Amino acid sequence: MQYLAEGLRLPTNGLDYTILAIYFVVVIGIGFAARASVKTSLDFFLSGRSLPAWVTGLAFVAANLGATEILGMAATGAQYGVAVVHWYWIGAIPAMVFLGLVMMPFYYRSKVRSVPEFLLQRFDKSAHLLSSILFAFAAILIAGVNLYALSIVVEALLGWPQWVAIVVAGLFVLVYITIGGLSSAIYNEVLQFFVILAALIPLTLLGLKRVGGWDGLTGSLEKSHGSDFLSAWGGTGIGDANPLGANWLTIILGLGFVLSFGYWTTNFAEVQRALSAKNLSAAQRTPLIAAFPKIFIVFLVMIPGLVAAVLVPKIGTPGSDLTYNDAIPLLMQELLPNGVLGIAVTGLLAAFMAGMAANVSSFNTVFTTDIWARYVKKDRLDAYYLRFGRLITAVGVLASIGTAFIAASFSNIMSYLQTLFSFFNVPMFVVFIIGMFWKRASMKSGVWGLLAGTTAAMVNYFWIYKQGVIDIPTDQGANFVSAIVGFVAGAVVMVVVTLFTAPKPEAELAGLVYGTESPDAVEPPAEGDSAWYRKPALLGWGAIVIAALCYLPYSL
Repeated sequence: MQYLAEGLRLPTNGLDYTILAIYFVVVIGIGFAARASVKTSLDFFLSGRSLPAWVTGLAFVAANLGATEILGMAATGAQYGVAVVHWYWIGAIPAMVFLGLVMMPFYYRSKVRSVPEFLLQRFDKSAHLLSSILFAFAAILIAGVNLYALSIVVEALLGWPQWVAIVVAGLFVLVYITIGGLSSAIYNEVLQFFVILAALIPLTLLGLKRVGGWDGLTGSLEKSHGSDFLSAWGGTGIGDANPLGANWLTIILGLGFVLSFGYWTTNFAEVQRALSAKNLSAAQRTPLIAAFPKIFIVFLVMIPGLVAAVLVPKIGTPGSDLTYNDAIPLLMQELLPNGVLGIAVTGLLAAFMAGMAANVSSFNTVFTTDIWARYVKKDRLDAYYLRFGRLITAVGVLASIGTAFIAASFSNIMSYLQTLFSFFNVPMFVVFIIGMFWKRASMKSGVWGLLAGTTAAMVNYFWIYKQGVIDIPTDQGANFVSAIVGFVAGAVVMVVVTLFTAPKPEAELAGLVYGTESPDAVEPPAEGDSAWYRKPALLGWGAIVIAALCYLPYSL
């Protein structure tokens, strides 16, 4: 297993550990406070659909802002430069707006408990079961990435043995989710969002100061890495070379459409936060509220990566003992005084727990409601499923410990995550998008689309890319291509299967296909929902405009 460099040890003292201990006490306290509201399985898995939009919105962005996001995106900045903005302004904001404006009405009105359950209503049991298994497997793999990220950081920075770091952090996540369910996870994610910002803001500002401000940073990087390293679109013409190893077409289609929409619209770890909102308006506003901080968070992860590339020009190269994942820990060691250091370490642990809690809570929901209750133990009392949900949470944490070791083979854990997304999220997205906009899509086309998309993406990555059948310069470039291949294969197979199999009866498609309305589609606005800032369309377009304006300096 690959650890952080041995020289990365932080000079932590009693003050830092005190800050860390206070945070853990608060986290467990929130778990016990949330326990009082958990009376049914709906309370445990979806917070009783009772939370306000601002809470679910912050939890939505915090669930994504895990340790993998912080370490991985800083690593991506150190490796690929300013191109990291694509993952936010092309690879997140449009899809989050689409989720809020277009897809949440379908999810929320259908009263599903999970994303795979929507496929059961639109297609059939085979599509539902396969999507449930694929999602549960992916959730455990991604939770394992968070565990791995945490273990390498804690072992190298604090000197704790790796198994201690895994067990202690995993135990805390297990305790507060098992006790308080999704409500505990969401309220802790709101707290974690602010703790993470408190860690990243001083790190970014002090990093810029160390390299002589923005002008000093860009001047140094242009000399050492070239001008394309500082341009979002530099060298992305088809056939041109650039740090990212991808051209404008694969960036827009592979990342901006397929990977982005596949992740943000079908990843239940995110959608679950919106489904827990108190009404449809709040559910729609959840991803839109999250989009605004998402626009600016890129600076807090990109700039530390760029600063690390200046301070250690050989980071991530064969001649260096530092991987790209070391960018954030390197700056923490170099720049932060005690006290602030304690906040930064706490922020990393908070990021880990936010990411892992999101995946574990989505895993326990899908496994309990979509697999166990539907196909193994049917028609039991609600109390049985509540107990089983808590049990399977523990199983999920233990399984994540095993999958953490898979992530060790990637020097950039964000590349590994994008690989997983191309395998699991993209095929689910193509089935969703075709099923949602094409009434004729048959019941059997769903399962075959899932199989075809997943298989094609894996074949492209493991054979065409890894075996060198086609020369693709980087892992990220290969991920974009895998996503496109998976999407096209899934779509083609769905169309072909539809031509030879029976469609779902039109009477059963009400509220499941765009242009059809369910009987309870008209929902009276809640009190106060007439204010402009409560209107999803205005929030969505506002996020798009601000993201576009942010892009201008990086497009030159």
